[in-house]
Amino acid sequence: MESKPSDQTPLIPVKIVVAGGFGVGKTTFVGAISEIEPLRSEAIITEASAGVDELYVDTNKTHTTVAMDFGRITLQNHLVLYLFGTPGQDRFHFMWNELARGAIGAVVLVDTRRIEACFAAIDFFEQRETPFVVAVNTFHGQKLHGEEEVRTALQIGPEVPLLYCDARVRVDVQRVLAAVVEHALSRVGSDDPDDEYPNLGAAAEGPIEGRFGSLRGGVTD
Repeated sequence: MESKPSDQTPLIPVKIVVAGGFGVGKTTFVGAISEIEPLRSEAIITEASAGVDELYVDTNKTHTTVAMDFGRITLQNHLVLYLFGTPGQDRFHFMWNELARGAIGAVVLVDTRRIEACFAAIDFFEQRETPFVVAVNTFHGQKLHGEEEVRTALQIGPEVPLLYCDARVRVDVQRVLAAVVEHALSRVGSDDPDDEYPNLGAAAEGPIEGRFGSLRGGVTD
């Protein structure tokens, strides 16, 4: 019996970071597409957080990420995306440097009702010169602001991809992740992407979004 190529070819890891403020949907975003049960590090929000964390009383969150969310997606051509969701509370931002180390790119998830909550993430990736895309979480399809309004509020130029998505919907998350990889490739500017981002060269072999067809796990749209 012949062995399948997938049994013989090593997987090629690619790391993507998902960042943003508290309650913007990072945990949901990772969980919507991960083929494995996501690793989550959450703690119950208590009144002791008052005055330390911004609790945003208009949300129904009872837990918050205190270390990271982790998910995995295996695509065609043996490419594996590892997703690392950052904690949103300000006091955990010291962990972002480690979580972003080695990442080819990032998603900054935005809630336009609290747009100031994502400023720290945008500043962080701009300073590190990490390619990132902005994904506006529409929360049940509610597109409250147009693209130009969002760009003006965030002070980002046309070179930064901006998409709308519902963080609960796998096909939306797929589209955002494809945009991250494509944007990272466009930023490399050389014939050998691995010179700057290890393993990114493997992502350049054909259209990215078309490789999500065999996704396992996650939720359906």
